Amino acid sequence: MSEPQSSSKQTAAEKPVPSTRRPRGAVRGLLLDAARALFARQDYRSTTTREIAEAAGVTEPLLFRHFGSKAALFREALVLPFTGFIDEFSRTWQAVVPEETDEEDLARHFVGQLYDVFVEHRGLVVTLLASEGLSEEEMVDAGIADIRHSLSVLGRISTEGMDLRGMRSSHPDLAAHSTVAMIVGMAALRSTYFGAEQPSREAIVDELTQAVLHGFLHRHG
Repeated sequence: MSEPQSSSKQTAAEKPVPSTRRPRGAVRGLLLDAARALFARQDYRSTTTREIAEAAGVTEPLLFRHFGSKAALFREALVLPFTGFIDEFSRTWQAVVPEETDEEDLARHFVGQLYDVFVEHRGLVVTLLASEGLSEEEMVDAGIADIRHSLSVLGRISTEGMDLRGMRSSHPDLAAHSTVAMIVGMAALRSTYFGAEQPSREAIVDELTQAVLHGFLHRHG
């Protein structure tokens, strides 16, 4: 009795099942992108972890496995880009040799990079504008306290910059806060100001740079 011939075609049951396992780090990236998009459209408190997970195409337990809480996700998605930039600029400032540094180039680097942070992470702007509605505990958990610390670092840099130019101010932190507020306002309201025909990024950064240099650093008193 002859043996049955083997078929050259695999049955459906025999075919290998494609792996649905995502590459390492892919889930975190999906969650971070979804969080940035949602926080840019609605404030921190009204955005839920379920919404973020659904937008990322993952389960809510997976969100908690990677980040632990909405606050931790917010911090990594939106606060760290801001505080990280301030830390980097602080290191740049510490290395500055005044006699060898072009003041306008340094100011343009600071303004341009900070403007880009706020444009790219608009959800941070939305939350900062609505932060008065957050409890102190929520602000600490979400990293608003970290932003306050970064602003104090900018205040110190502002004071040192004024000292280099022989200027004094009774409120040195106010110059740094005003600078950030001006950049935040332009990043948040440029569509309101200009509609579809916005000035180029370079034109906006140049205007902000001139305002910083001549509005704050070169004033009297």
